[in-house]
Amino acid sequence: MELFNRGLSRRVVIKNDLGIHARPAAMIAKLAGDAKSDVWIAKGKKWANASSVIDLLALVCPKGEGLSITIDDPSDIDVLNKLIMLVENGFGE
Repeated sequence: MELFNRGLSRRVVIKNDLGIHARPAAMIAKLAGDAKSDVWIAKGKKWANASSVIDLLALVCPKGEGLSITIDDPSDIDVLNKLIMLVENGFGE
């Protein structure tokens, strides 16, 4: 786990064949909604609020894309870990 100026962050790679499409984006947004503070997804220099399906889809994240998932509040570590597992398990696809 890395500490950035935005909070705690972890890198992941998209593994499912279709990348982040509507269903995975909704799954991410639902989990991010459980956080006490903001959760962010970054692709390069582009950031998206993880609780926004539209923001996530706008990142355009295909299979093999590397992302950073960041939580603003360390008390949301469980949300970060769940999001990491979700991505690493290919969103169940």
